[in-house]
Amino acid sequence: MESRKYIVIGGSSGIGLSLVNNLTAEEHEVFHFARNEGNWNFKERVYHFTWDVTSDKLPEMELGDSVNGLVYCPGTIDLKPFQQLSDEDFKRDFEINVMGAIRTIRKFSKMLRKGKPSSIVLFSTVAVSQGMAFHASVSAAKGAIEGLVRSLAAEFAPSIRVNAIAPSLTDTRLAERLLNSDERRQSSNRRHPLGRVGNPSDIANMAAFLLSEKSDWITGQVLHVDGGMSTLKK
Repeated sequence: MESRKYIVIGGSSGIGLSLVNNLTAEEHEVFHFARNEGNWNFKERVYHFTWDVTSDKLPEMELGDSVNGLVYCPGTIDLKPFQQLSDEDFKRDFEINVMGAIRTIRKFSKMLRKGKPSSIVLFSTVAVSQGMAFHASVSAAKGAIEGLVRSLAAEFAPSIRVNAIAPSLTDTRLAERLLNSDERRQSSNRRHPLGRVGNPSDIANMAAFLLSEKSDWITGQVLHVDGGMSTLKK
């Protein structure tokens, strides 16, 4: 397999970390951006940069002239009744989920055009299609991501493919307060037709597929990796 060069935003834990490990296992180069310096014990071929997605300015870096793929992982889970969500809650969710992705794509789009074949992968949520209570803020932001995916897929074709993954609840640090007891975890497991919440690798495997040449005829799609939540009723 030919080595490729990928950018992963937010690969320090959860789905992003699992994806970084997938890509390096296939001997690809990964340029990894995260908010905190951390103690990165990544394998070879991973290059770390510190960047907070809520900042306009990306750090100075030397990545070469082209990259083959970009994955934007940062997200939020701020579940509250609608009347308890402030303007700042909506703005924060939109800033992290949408504006961070827009800034990143704007920064690297020229490099992606030179990296043919190239692919962008963003993240939505099953809550956009299912209309879940207490998800107004994150669903509004992730709904914008789905619109952005379809628009950019049309605009960037045929040189850059653009897709999104819409997971259900996944066992990551972001979701830990929703899974912080046996009772909550068992309840969440039962809600899914396949009988469990997602693992980071479930979602990372799809992201790796969407980056690869195996998905070269897929663009403008929102792919549900959600244990059957979006389409099946038990």
